[in-house]
Amino acid sequence: MKNAKGKGAAKISKEALKPVDDRKVGKRKASSKPERSIAPKAKKEKAKKDPNKPKRPPSAFFVFLEEFRKTFKAENPGVKAVSAVGKAGGEKWKSLSNAEKAPYEAKAAKRKAEYEKLMNAYNKKQASSADDESDKSKSEINDEDDEASGEEDQQEEEEDDDEEEDEDDEDDD
Repeated sequence: MKNAKGKGAAKISKEALKPVDDRKVGKRKASSKPERSIAPKAKKEKAKKDPNKPKRPPSAFFVFLEEFRKTFKAENPGVKAVSAVGKAGGEKWKSLSNAEKAPYEAKAAKRKAEYEKLMNAYNKKQASSADDESDKSKSEINDEDDEASGEEDQQEEEEDDDEEEDEDDEDDD
């Protein structure tokens, strides 16, 4: 059997030449799904984030992590990985008792109350700006849009007419 040459030459046995039953081996056959159309699907556009909207407040753990991060960096100046700080902070948080977590939970509750006040003010502001738009009926808004688009269409038609006249003048020469 030493007539095979090269490193990757495989030994061929009678078992390897037999057809393999897929059900015994456990291989799956390709599913027969209908072919999809080639046209790409339109992606849903995400709602644009309002930069004026208040940020959500941090949880008690993240309030704790703000302080822990400072102490961890002071104790371990060589560690630059964010994941290492997070892991160490998580382990420390789990080891704290409820009494030790209480000040962080109080700070988080205070920040949450401030956030709710800001959100109420923000929502009122949003509602008042929405009311300004809703004072006009939809037909009035559509009429304004139609007038604006009508003016644009007229300008485009005039430009097209001017181009056609220029081409006609060149043909006459």
